[in-house]
Amino acid sequence: MKQVLIVDDSEHIRERLAALLAESTQIRVVGQAASGPEAISAVQCLRPDAVILDIQLPGSNGIQVLKAIKALRPEVAVIMLTNYDYAQYRRQCRQLGADHFFNKTHEFGKIVDAIMDNTAH
Repeated sequence: MKQVLIVDDSEHIRERLAALLAESTQIRVVGQAASGPEAISAVQCLRPDAVILDIQLPGSNGIQVLKAIKALRPEVAVIMLTNYDYAQYRRQCRQLGADHFFNKTHEFGKIVDAIMDNTAH
């Protein structure tokens, strides 16, 4: 069972992701966070296999959170899911260790496969 943390400042998006992930018998949402500091604390406490992470967050942005996650637990798969699908963000996130970078508008459905592919180790 893959354990996943959802990090997004939108409650609607978190609920939508949780519902999508609940459809898989292989995935369990272990927590949700709405801000950067909450996300970092949750990664330390909950020890998820994967984190779905937005770029725009209160407290600290998703890029800063990505850096912190990879410093704390480099084995965690990080899936960036954002409306800010800009080449410079995509490049920066990949360089910092993001496993995937998806656009919320049209790549939402790729999340389950990405979790299953990247947390197999």
